[in-house]
Amino acid sequence: MPIDANPVHELKILEHIETNPDTTQADIATQLGVAVGTANWYVKRLLTKGYIKVTHLQRRRLRYLITPKGIAEKSRLTVEYMRISLELYRNIREQSLVALRQARRAGYTQVVIEGDGDAADICRLTCVEHGVTVVTEQRAAPGTPTVVIDGERVTWGVEQKA
Repeated sequence: MPIDANPVHELKILEHIETNPDTTQADIATQLGVAVGTANWYVKRLLTKGYIKVTHLQRRRLRYLITPKGIAEKSRLTVEYMRISLELYRNIREQSLVALRQARRAGYTQVVIEGDGDAADICRLTCVEHGVTVVTEQRAAPGTPTVVIDGERVTWGVEQKA
């Protein structure tokens, strides 16, 4: 079963090799959070594309070098990663603003945020910027709306407690 290439993995490998040419595939696998076989697949892919080259230092020790073509690809991947990240940030922020405006119009000044990760952090910052207090579920007054972070989707609602 073939592996689908992940551009973020390729970027991380190129960055890692650039700063640590004496790395091992086990180190690369740990850095990516993947199996060594997957790291090997990525390294072979980058070698085939001419983004890195390898030299033998000792019998079982390798040195990876990023090529000029690899430096150009790393730059391209970095720009693409930044573009996607900013697009995601703008999307989450806009959805957070819509949810907060709806909650404010309904008379609420505090919310509970359900979810975690970067999207929840963006939502929390948006709340602070717009004067909406974020409280934990334990400290929330009855009827406090919940802003739900589900992947890249932000919604809000009021849970009616019996």
